[in-house]
Amino acid sequence: MTSQERPIAPATLALAGALSLAAAMGIGRFAFTPVLPLMLSDGMLDVAQAGWMAAANYAGYLAGALSAARLPLRAGTMAVLALLATSILTVAMAWPLPAIWLPLRFLAGAASAWVFVSTSVWCLGALAQQGAGSASGWVYAGVGGGIALAGLHCLLAAAAGVRSAPLWLQLGGLALLLGLPAFRAIASLPPRADAAPAPAVADGSDAEAFGTRGLVVCYGMMGFGYILPATFLPMLARTAVDDPRVFGLAWPIFGCTAALSTLFAARLLRDATRLKTWAACQLLMGLGVLLPALRVNLWTIAMSALLVGGTFMVITLAGVQEMRARAHGHVARLVGRMTAAFALGQIAGPIVSAPLLRTGPQGLSIALAAGAAGLLATGAWLWRTACEQPPLEMTRHG
Repeated sequence: MTSQERPIAPATLALAGALSLAAAMGIGRFAFTPVLPLMLSDGMLDVAQAGWMAAANYAGYLAGALSAARLPLRAGTMAVLALLATSILTVAMAWPLPAIWLPLRFLAGAASAWVFVSTSVWCLGALAQQGAGSASGWVYAGVGGGIALAGLHCLLAAAAGVRSAPLWLQLGGLALLLGLPAFRAIASLPPRADAAPAPAVADGSDAEAFGTRGLVVCYGMMGFGYILPATFLPMLARTAVDDPRVFGLAWPIFGCTAALSTLFAARLLRDATRLKTWAACQLLMGLGVLLPALRVNLWTIAMSALLVGGTFMVITLAGVQEMRARAHGHVARLVGRMTAAFALGQIAGPIVSAPLLRTGPQGLSIALAAGAAGLLATGAWLWRTACEQPPLEMTRHG
């Protein structure tokens, strides 16, 4: 019996997909966050430059998300090439030439988006064909799992005195290792499970007709608010304590809570409407962003990691499902608008904070306070909207 005739076990598929996302998101997209304190201590860059590098990565993610459906590649092929690119681009960050770091981070962001889109096609498609669609939660737990794994690796490396350049080399090798199960799974897939990502169809309808403009703004504000602690949390922890064995824990905590929240999100959405779930999480995230702006110590850093890391994936799931329920047949266009708003919010966060960061530690506190204000305001709007409007069809179970 050939590999194409013998179905891959759902658990194996889910693991391969999760590790694929762990490599793309935990390393290709977010490894810069736990490496940043070491790059700062090595004198490789300053905090303002770090903001621009983070923005370049998020701009690349937006470009990758918009271009994925237009690339003439099957999903599996795209995933393999993008995972290889993630490893190579991560290794290249070890080259002590700051002029190339911005384009490298941009390309790494694009590659991570291509992996995310293509994995959603080949892995979830293969699981659905075997009637194991419920395993998708385990696949997306790879995002938080990758963040935690990269954070723990950086924590151990920093405690051992490893500098930032060799750490980038190690992370590039780790990305390649995580991608190997996906390479093998993709090679064994039947052709029908490896289709090209479907392009979005512009149908000419006006999204505002369905009352979605406010949701798009709220989702974009989530991208703006959460990206500040997602970029600077380990650096903030380092200002509270100089021991890398302690400040390095902030990012693994963030990733672990993100992974666990993905697994519990489905049950949470069965017990409350999507809009109220989104609103509550947006408010909790706002609190998590605000705490280190008020006082920087180990307790506020830990609570920020828990509140922000534990809500951003739940908001993603609840927000996209709520938009799908309101789409009235225009799902691709409306979800595309949400994704674009989220990516633009992520780009705006580091760009807006970069001038403030040049003023010193108080600049980051101002940026965090601004992000928290936006999150709390949009969270309150979402809650009021959820209370005033009757639940849409599938609001509890969609």
